[in-house]
Amino acid sequence: MRRYVTIAAAAALAAGLLTGCGGRQDSSTADSGGEVTCEVTQDTRIAIATGNATGVYFALGNAYAEQITDATGGKVKATAAETGASVQNIQQLVSGSYQVAFSLADSAADAALGTGGFEGKQPVRALSRIYTNYTQVIVREGLNINSVADLRGKRVSTGSPKSGTEVIAQRLLRGAGLDPDRDIDAQRLDLTKTVDGMKDGSIDALFWSGGLPTPGITDLFTTARDKVRFLDITDLLDEMRAVNPVYEAGVIPAATYGLPADAKTIVVPNVLLVRDDLDANLACVLTKVLFDRKPQLEQANPAAKGIDRANARNTSPVDLHRGSEKALS
Repeated sequence: MRRYVTIAAAAALAAGLLTGCGGRQDSSTADSGGEVTCEVTQDTRIAIATGNATGVYFALGNAYAEQITDATGGKVKATAAETGASVQNIQQLVSGSYQVAFSLADSAADAALGTGGFEGKQPVRALSRIYTNYTQVIVREGLNINSVADLRGKRVSTGSPKSGTEVIAQRLLRGAGLDPDRDIDAQRLDLTKTVDGMKDGSIDALFWSGGLPTPGITDLFTTARDKVRFLDITDLLDEMRAVNPVYEAGVIPAATYGLPADAKTIVVPNVLLVRDDLDANLACVLTKVLFDRKPQLEQANPAAKGIDRANARNTSPVDLHRGSEKALS
């Protein structure tokens, strides 16, 4: 069941504020093709696809929805929903169930190019590049796991089905010479269940791609600090970049989770996606809110500090929506 955080009144939600339910698109969100004025002239309702409830997408998505509604004086009423994240988000964005979707840049690139898990090029555009996701691979102590290759035969959570985390996990496993379907005991779980499994010992390792700090990972290191540790995966960077050049080396600062040392890892940017036929004025407004209300988003999660106008256009191979071009000009 999706968890919805509603910006309008509960009674209005019951009446059907979520546009796109059942794959329908609100006519007020369709692009007329005219001049971009950055003004929404009629009441509009949008739904934002986020991610797992204890992840950064969910925290920022809810805050973004609140700021959209507030900044437009309720002209654009926004809601945010818990989802499985990137790949699922894109599929449901294209189907019309959502009007905005958080996504990892690698999954977004797959959608734009028609590669990976997508059959054909998908009709998506970017509102903006946002903050960076950090690949967080965590293992239980005492199992002699010192590399991704050492996960052979282990119980490993690769993230929610059709999530960006799952895409990255499978690519890392293949890069280490493992078959994700046969060489590990794969647990395709959301972050909440994954963290619970790491705590009770039913899961040996987890993959997670998220901003810093991710609330669920904070919980894990707070309650099981001496039983778990980060795994350095940077030896697989060349294999990852051979699949998609968006991957880069990065570091999780020790202070993020109160650990004794920094953790080396692989990072990938995030993007906000919309359909290519979204109303250009709406896209312009949504992009402007992202930057005008950045301080409020930072209060929801520090990862929002990584939202930078200087990098906003760096969404290739996903093209910016023409409304976002106007907002960022």
